[in-house]
Amino acid sequence: MNPADQAVVQERIAQAKSGNADAWGELYRQYAPAIFRFCRRAMPTREDAEDATMDIFIKVRQKLSQYDSSRPFSAWLYTVAANHCWDLLRRRKIRQDLETGEVENMPLEHPDPGQLKQLMEQRTSQEVRRALDKLPARSRMALVLRYYSDMSYDEIAETLGVRRTFVGVVLLRARHQLREILGGRGAAKLAAGGTA
Repeated sequence: MNPADQAVVQERIAQAKSGNADAWGELYRQYAPAIFRFCRRAMPTREDAEDATMDIFIKVRQKLSQYDSSRPFSAWLYTVAANHCWDLLRRRKIRQDLETGEVENMPLEHPDPGQLKQLMEQRTSQEVRRALDKLPARSRMALVLRYYSDMSYDEIAETLGVRRTFVGVVLLRARHQLREILGGRGAAKLAAGGTA
């Protein structure tokens, strides 16, 4: 975002903080589509993503006074969104035995992130979304935070509530699982309700 656009956003935030509904509406119109796309990748269903998007913007409006204008607004917004989605997934008590399995069970090969990106580009967004939905919640969330929100390992660790070193393990496993699903290996097993 160029400096002029940043100045406009900061002005809208200042106006929204002082209760200007039009400024808040402009912020919502500008950022809601991207936050919905983020939620759609993080949450299991479209309805969940729609609900999460609305809840996130309610939270953001309530906490707008806590926003530190020295940070980019979009980074703060994605952090709120990621924390909200992760809290929702945790509250649903999604089984975590696959997500926190023994490190010895992890494949030794290191999937090339570039190869995964190429595979993802060859698939439709619906195919990628279905593949992401088959991943355990923590793995899906880690991939979405890293590759769709461009968060650092430290930011992912803070959002997921894990040690930074564990983020690498989760991402390695998640990339491997996603590559297996997108590459067709293990897809039949997953469709049958098993694990890849």
